Amino acid sequence: MTREPTPVDAVANTYTDRLAALNPLEATFAGIKGYDHLLPDLSPDGIAARTQLERDTLAALAATTPVDDVDRVTVAAMTDRLGLAVALDEAGALLPDLNVIASPLQGLRDVFDVMPTTSEEDWGNVASRLRLIPDAVRGYVASLREGARRGLVPARLQVDEGVKQAEELADAKDSFFVTFAAGASGVPESLQRDLAVGAREAADAYAELVGFLTGELAAQAPASDAVGRERYALWSREFVGAAVDLDETYEWGLAELDRMAREQEAIAEQIAGRGASVARAIEKLDHDPAGLLHGKQALQEWMQSKADAAVEALNGVHFDIPEPVRRLECMIAPTENGGIYYTGPSDDFSRPGRMWWSVPPGVTEFSPWRELTTVYHEGVPGHHLQIAQAVVNREQLNSWRRLISWSSGHGEGWALYAERLMDEFGFLTTPGERLGMVDGQRMRAARVVVDIGVHLGLPAPAKWGGGTWDADKAWELLKANVNMDDKFLRFELNRYLGWPGQAPSYKIGQRLWEQARADAEAREGASFDLKRWHTRALNLGSVPLSVLPLALA
Repeated sequence: MTREPTPVDAVANTYTDRLAALNPLEATFAGIKGYDHLLPDLSPDGIAARTQLERDTLAALAATTPVDDVDRVTVAAMTDRLGLAVALDEAGALLPDLNVIASPLQGLRDVFDVMPTTSEEDWGNVASRLRLIPDAVRGYVASLREGARRGLVPARLQVDEGVKQAEELADAKDSFFVTFAAGASGVPESLQRDLAVGAREAADAYAELVGFLTGELAAQAPASDAVGRERYALWSREFVGAAVDLDETYEWGLAELDRMAREQEAIAEQIAGRGASVARAIEKLDHDPAGLLHGKQALQEWMQSKADAAVEALNGVHFDIPEPVRRLECMIAPTENGGIYYTGPSDDFSRPGRMWWSVPPGVTEFSPWRELTTVYHEGVPGHHLQIAQAVVNREQLNSWRRLISWSSGHGEGWALYAERLMDEFGFLTTPGERLGMVDGQRMRAARVVVDIGVHLGLPAPAKWGGGTWDADKAWELLKANVNMDDKFLRFELNRYLGWPGQAPSYKIGQRLWEQARADAEAREGASFDLKRWHTRALNLGSVPLSVLPLALA
């Protein structure tokens, strides 16, 4: 039954419309049409404009009376999310926005991966957006400079790594912008020239960014990676979607890391015999010729087949999956950094939800035992089911709830919960597949320890070197607990050091999801129905985990 829109919905929808105009990047990622030719103002004035929108919306919400449970969840969720955004701005935390994975440096490039490129109009949008990159970069530099004036500068490691990434995008010959623009076909020569000019100007803008980072900003960047308890607590609330006791969570992370290690060791013995180490079990699995995929095409076909099979098996049994949501595209990403990620569908589902695999140069063999759970994490019942289910729920949710609202703890926590759920449902049928799942969960536990430990300057256990946590001690813990090539593991550590509070949100989010389910089971007893509970939860869209108990009560 279609719900009649309310005054609260009107406030939320107005916010979405105004946000799309102020932040066209977010509009493109959300699949909101009409903004693909634009870029946001990344200067302090642009940040201030977005913060003012958040203040105005909070005031409008406070003056509006909720009329039903949907409204009450919307008000609670928006108040939390927008209030935190204002608090982060007031703390100056939005100015020094530079890290190795999710800052404007990457965002101005990454948005092109989800832009349509099938028509002349599409390529015209690409050309327009390329021509705007110099202004966007100048605004970004102005914000970094203002942050430095206030004594808020990214750590030297993030600056140095940012330089490396910016240099690649500044390369006059091999820049992504240049090669991407050169791939336009079937368009008029005039548009081809516009694309080429825009690409060169974008690359030149990144060359200017390199100059700023290597000179002015690097000279002011602190050596310490830690952001301190006060700033960390804000970022933790932003990413987790709930305030947690950071010291208790750190101790829980240590215990959870030990528990994951014991679970992995037990599975390893099933694979390689009594007393076998996890390393020996992994070696055996990785050297099994029958268990390898060869080449990117084989990887893509395998991903697609597993994703499609999961949709088919789960639909009507464990979940009722709407028809538009049953389409998930598995893609080889145009980047080569080793990341695996999901992008949601557009508002009208003309762009489907997609799972992306970024294959590093020279990597030609892949181990399905290690990655089956990744397909479930990114696809169904993970991110795709969660995000696309919200997008399709027009009958109940406003545009902010469907397209914009996102809490990492809710989203990534659900995806980790989904991995365990597929084991519970019997989809991990071999010890190798279960080892792969626990391997990923062990890494997420390690993140909790490292991220909180380093940024809060907590004492490290003697087995990890004692004294105060720092990057070197964090590296040793990761090396001992995470099965990953050193190059990728180093990137992971750099990510944690420069993006405080985000990495622990996965495991903390899973913990809170599991607690929410346990509470419902205890409350409902024999009448508890898991499918019904999942349906209620998914129909909410992404809400802060502090709001989830209210929403599911």
